[in-house]
Amino acid sequence: MREKLRDDMKAAMKAKETRRLSTIRLMLAAIQERDNAAPNGKIPDEEIPPVLTKMVRQRKESLETYEKAGREDLAKVEREEILIIKSYLPKQMSEPEARTAIAALVKEIGASSPKDMGKVMGALKARFSGQMDMAKANGIVKELLTPQ
Repeated sequence: MREKLRDDMKAAMKAKETRRLSTIRLMLAAIQERDNAAPNGKIPDEEIPPVLTKMVRQRKESLETYEKAGREDLAKVEREEILIIKSYLPKQMSEPEARTAIAALVKEIGASSPKDMGKVMGALKARFSGQMDMAKANGIVKELLTPQ
């Protein structure tokens, strides 16, 4: 992933794609920040998608703020950055796909009550990190494990 980002950064420089270049630099900086905080000085590649997902979430929040304030120029920048960052993330599961995957995992683990939520969420993060929104997944897990 790091190598692809560096190669794409060079390509963006040559093509003079300023928005893409600045966004890739921001992504590399966010990864570097996490690397610096890691005990061995480098996070594993499977921890990169959550970093990028966090960047997308931050931009969505900023986008809402800019739209409410009527700053379409800044909102446009946020939309472009979101698209660029998302292009490096694995395909996100739709809600029905996520619901099916979560139900199968709950059954596989044998989870039956809200006490098993931590176990299920841990397994979800291990298997589907970057492929599903864990905040939404949390709600689905809670719904499946709470008796009606």
